Amino acid sequence: MKTVSAMFIAALLSTTVSFAQEQSMLELLRSDFRTQKTALVTAAMVLKDSQADAFWKIYREYDFEQTKLGDKSLALLKEYAGVYEKINDEQADKIMAQAFKNQKARLDLRTKYYKTFKKQLGGVVAARFAQVDKQISDLVEVQIASQLPLIGRKQAQDVQAK
Repeated sequence: MKTVSAMFIAALLSTTVSFAQEQSMLELLRSDFRTQKTALVTAAMVLKDSQADAFWKIYREYDFEQTKLGDKSLALLKEYAGVYEKINDEQADKIMAQAFKNQKARLDLRTKYYKTFKKQLGGVVAARFAQVDKQISDLVEVQIASQLPLIGRKQAQDVQAK
């Protein structure tokens, strides 16, 4: 997954990638990520045959909603990539407000589906889902964060260089 995240961030921060190429790469990376994520979830969940159909039906709904939230996060990354070299206070504040909103929406979605899984499959399966999903999300977030330049870092370096 690190390779997928790093490649996408590099593409986002590159000004030479056309919109069509970016969209094509995004779809390819998402497909690869989903395959990897599904394999991880499958291995971690260890479902009984009687639970599998219900779990995957609910999970597909969750994944669909999560993808929409991911689109918002990607749009925010694109916005940041467009301004990070000369970001001002207003832009930084706007980006951070949206980042916090996106984080809350992801937590709200996980909470909503925890309750759905709990109702259909019990507390242990629901808790395992929430734990596995959080671990995967945390890994992806760390990988993305490690590739992003810090807000205002370039301006601070430019000031020090003078």
